[in-house]
Amino acid sequence: MFTVSNNRPLATTITGSLPRPSWFTEGLSRRPFLEAMGSDYQFREQYFDAVTAVIGDQVRAGLDIVTDGDMRFDNDIGGRSWFGYLFERMDGLGDIAMRPGGNEWAPRDDSGSVKRVDAPGDILHEVMESRLPPRILGPVGRGSLQYDAIFKAAQRLTEHPVKIGSCCGQMVHKNSVNDHYQNSIDAVMGFSDALNEEYHAVADAGAQILQVEEPCLHFVADSVWEISLDDYVRAFNREVAGLRDRLEVWCHTCWGNPLAQKVEANYSYEAILPYLDQLDVDVVTFETADNKGAELEVIASGIGRDKKICIGAVTHRTLQVETPHEVAALIKRALEFIDLDRLLISSDCGFGRQGMSRMHAFYKMVSLVKGVNLVRKELGLDAAEAPAAVGRYDFLR
Repeated sequence: MFTVSNNRPLATTITGSLPRPSWFTEGLSRRPFLEAMGSDYQFREQYFDAVTAVIGDQVRAGLDIVTDGDMRFDNDIGGRSWFGYLFERMDGLGDIAMRPGGNEWAPRDDSGSVKRVDAPGDILHEVMESRLPPRILGPVGRGSLQYDAIFKAAQRLTEHPVKIGSCCGQMVHKNSVNDHYQNSIDAVMGFSDALNEEYHAVADAGAQILQVEEPCLHFVADSVWEISLDDYVRAFNREVAGLRDRLEVWCHTCWGNPLAQKVEANYSYEAILPYLDQLDVDVVTFETADNKGAELEVIASGIGRDKKICIGAVTHRTLQVETPHEVAALIKRALEFIDLDRLLISSDCGFGRQGMSRMHAFYKMVSLVKGVNLVRKELGLDAAEAPAAVGRYDFLR
């Protein structure tokens, strides 16, 4: 149900995460969100100030849909909290387990023989050292994720719709060690059921939009893995069951973002598009700025008209801020293949906590909106208000 993007062609947003303000030094440190907000004055003050600040940055940039910047995440190593927030709070997960041989989906080096995560001196090796998987010791439950409270804490600070994002249950399972369920598919479905309950609590809280990461499709598409692509689609759809009648559901496709690094040297969406098209969602996002829109035509032909397509128009992997004309050129190329009423604009992925500075992220958002406004003007559409880009507010004039 298009509750947010309906009648909003070229609506703008970001994937989710933003760099933490330098003064935001507190963290949850494995605590439930409500426990920290109710008992830790310094955390509560800094958290509300940080969410207010990052939402303010997005509003000043002129975005239509904002996020809380994932400020619930601690300042960890290489974005570990994307998984770790769930590792540390879901029922049924216990102590960490050492996984021999590293992570099976990690990329190999240029010779194709050694996984980068197993190569000392490689940045991905350091990242993966922090990704120690938890053991599944009992039935998986939603635990103390408290996404509904996190949503409320952000939405009370703005009139813009707030998009809350989550790592999918399939990815959490893939990074866990199953010591409880008889088979892997039962474990995957256990995560799906638990997160479905959590997401419905977010809908109960009044959220208009929820974004869930795609179910590991491209990470296992060309490998021998215990879960089939069809089963991953089934698990994802179980995870989001019943939600489209209540809010707008987005699926974010991600090629990895630890410390702004690629975890795949070369990537293509083509092989997994038939599976993405089966997902029970309203919007599918794609990273298209990083490869300069190379697969826009393929993407457009692979996603049915029951879904909208959100393309990345700025990349999280470089500090070079795209110009508005570069953003506009990518959007106009996308419009050659995607109908205007189906096209939404975002960043490729989250800006992260360590990949770039807050200033870089801010000006990428500003450039994104300015580029979209160029296209809107050509099409006779209303431009977005972007206070950061209004000359009369420049205090140097």
